[in-house]
Amino acid sequence: MGDIEAPGTTGPRQSVLQTILPIAKVFASSRKGQLLIAEVALSLIAFICFVASTAAAFVTAPLIEFLAALFLLFAYSTKFNERFKGFHFPLMDFLRCVSASIIFFIISIISVSKFTDGASKAAGVFGFIATIVFALDFYFIFNDLANFLKQGGDSGDEPPRTSEYNDSDSDSD
Repeated sequence: MGDIEAPGTTGPRQSVLQTILPIAKVFASSRKGQLLIAEVALSLIAFICFVASTAAAFVTAPLIEFLAALFLLFAYSTKFNERFKGFHFPLMDFLRCVSASIIFFIISIISVSKFTDGASKAAGVFGFIATIVFALDFYFIFNDLANFLKQGGDSGDEPPRTSEYNDSDSDSD
């Protein structure tokens, strides 16, 4: 009888969404987390609108941006990015945001001006909103990068590296 736990002694329960998507509450409430969640949602909505419209030729761009934003949301929230030092996640995130804002802006202009159905117009409107969100994200990434480089450039010193770090970072496997 000692093996059976009493119903009141279980640990804190997680919601279904937290079980499926392991998004940390701290990251989800941060500025970067909110921007990534908005990018995922807007890309998905634009994708659905493009699928339902006559401008279905533009369906690939929102799908790719949705998947990339979802991957980075997962990577940042689970700290997956800290395990792989070979990938430069901030640079990859910056390039993703710049390319997404340009692509969303172009396909939104085309879908609003060339196509007359409501789904194409809705996809264009959500594309313009996604353009703004992606542009805000790369603006914040650029400012963080510029501040980091200013702080690193003013000190003139490189951080000390011990032999322990040199051995673990070698590529001579």
